[in-house]
Amino acid sequence: MSVADATLPATRAVAPRRLVSTRLLRSELRLIFGRRRNQAGMAVLAALPIIIAVAVKVSNPSPQSAAEGPDFFGSITSNGFFVALAALTAELPLFLPLAVAAISADTIAGEANLGTLRYLLTVPVHRTRMLAVKYVAVVIFAIAATLLVAGVGLAIGLALFGGGSVTLLSGTQIGLGTALVRLLAICAYIAVGLCALGAIGMFVSTLTEQPIGGTIAIVMFNVISFILDNIPQVDWLHPYLLTHWWTAFGDLLRDPVATHDIQRGLLSAAAYTLIFWTAAWARFSSRDVSS
Repeated sequence: MSVADATLPATRAVAPRRLVSTRLLRSELRLIFGRRRNQAGMAVLAALPIIIAVAVKVSNPSPQSAAEGPDFFGSITSNGFFVALAALTAELPLFLPLAVAAISADTIAGEANLGTLRYLLTVPVHRTRMLAVKYVAVVIFAIAATLLVAGVGLAIGLALFGGGSVTLLSGTQIGLGTALVRLLAICAYIAVGLCALGAIGMFVSTLTEQPIGGTIAIVMFNVISFILDNIPQVDWLHPYLLTHWWTAFGDLLRDPVATHDIQRGLLSAAAYTLIFWTAAWARFSSRDVSS
């Protein structure tokens, strides 16, 4: 036996081992971002800010007076920064939730529908870890979708209308760099709400083997929440609706920042996430897989 052969086992024994493997997460992300239908959906999300900017540029509306209240669309002509805010406002009621609903509903139901869930569970990975990895993938998608809308809106807005100082809702002017930091904070706040919707979507996904049906159910939940939030007769219910606090991101555009509704929105999203992810875990961990 050579000296090299004698030292080989010792070398293998002290070789560092990866404590946390990201292989499952990377596989899930490739599945999400690699599918043509998901790429088409993200293309639609990116197209709306361009449509908004071009439409405003072509129509060239007169700027709205301050007496008429803040309006992101009316402020676009004075600063392209507001295209990003207008796009987020336009896509928040339906398009962004629809995208997250489609991804989250497909997490478990999609595997069951394709008949791959049984084989996936034969891999030596605990169901809890698998569910957590799938939810992390949904979170990453929600963040990416929100940043995509804001990023495309910002790019096309600055290209068509220019930048400069940004006038906040409170009337204070800040530099474009500071405004970009606030835009990132807005994206983070919106993404938190979408992640809570994603947790609801994962729970629904454990109840069905049809991802399309799950997507429809989640979108219906989102739409009904918005409708109830606009009915004054049930105003006692409004603070408990997930979507009630989504539009509070406007408080991040005040000086000083109004944090009351922002904090309540974050707590609401955290509560929805905890409740529905736990419900998804309880259902998935004890579920008999037949597909």
